Amino acid sequence: MAVQNDNRVASSANIPVVDLTDWASGGAARQGFVKTVGDALADTGFFAVRNHGVSDELMQRAYDVARTFFHLPPEVKARYHDPAKKGQRGFTGFGKEHAKDSTAPDLKEFWQVGRPDVPDDHPVHRHFGPNFWPSEVPDFGKTLVELYRQLEKTGGILLQAAAEYLGEPSRQFLEMATDSDTIVRVLWYPPVAANVPAGAVRSAAHEDINLITLLSGATAEGLELLRRDGTWMPVHTGFDTIVVDSGDMLQNVTNGLYKSTTHRVVNPGDSSSERFSMPCFIHARGEVDLGPLPSCIARTGGEAKYPKITAAAYLEQRLREIGLA
Repeated sequence: MAVQNDNRVASSANIPVVDLTDWASGGAARQGFVKTVGDALADTGFFAVRNHGVSDELMQRAYDVARTFFHLPPEVKARYHDPAKKGQRGFTGFGKEHAKDSTAPDLKEFWQVGRPDVPDDHPVHRHFGPNFWPSEVPDFGKTLVELYRQLEKTGGILLQAAAEYLGEPSRQFLEMATDSDTIVRVLWYPPVAANVPAGAVRSAAHEDINLITLLSGATAEGLELLRRDGTWMPVHTGFDTIVVDSGDMLQNVTNGLYKSTTHRVVNPGDSSSERFSMPCFIHARGEVDLGPLPSCIARTGGEAKYPKITAAAYLEQRLREIGLA
């Protein structure tokens, strides 16, 4: 059964929208693309991309295999959970993760896909191991690997735009992410049961850990970002756009010039409905120093506001804070 996207033609009109064809066009169109990306990252930390290169057909296949897997019996899914992988490969069950400053568990299950297309003994798999796939869903692996490739390709362009806006070499951030443990997370938010813990929501208020996140069209509403005035703004996403936000690693390396904005996924009005989403978390390689760039320190008051720390140490710290390590 196909998963239907109930807002597939909705655009993210309440956040800036860029068109990926403008990047390819060069000239003034590319300059405008770079300015919109940079302005958005420096303001709310959120924007959306149209003509992003991920087809509706691929997204539909991805949600089809996700739905098939997550609707398997709990005991079958549990075979694909390994606590030693700290949620970075395979299956993580319901209520295992929580936001950094929350004690209530998030109302979700997920599967995480690490870097494909490299040998199992590649350094990127040293800590969490290579990918593995559920035998019950034969197309699961190949479909998600295809999605991974497409999202990472688009993410690479956006990282170049983010660097160019700052006057840094175009590949400054892209090279940080080359051969990194970028992740695609396949999320299932099941219907909300009557006996959920007090205060529990589908995804409590949090900031992302990584450089940037690409959220391909979700199957239902629920994503909200926290405005500077303390109010929450719904962020609409459909298959026609990919929503992008900057994470803590990018905020750190730009000395806060780019914002890692708090966001959440709220519970639905119809508690019987489910939601699927597939964010791609683009990470820096483990050995990359996330200390603020000198040019960004100069542009933000002359003092480093964030510490020197490797991406690997930062990730491990955050995994402990959210209950996965």
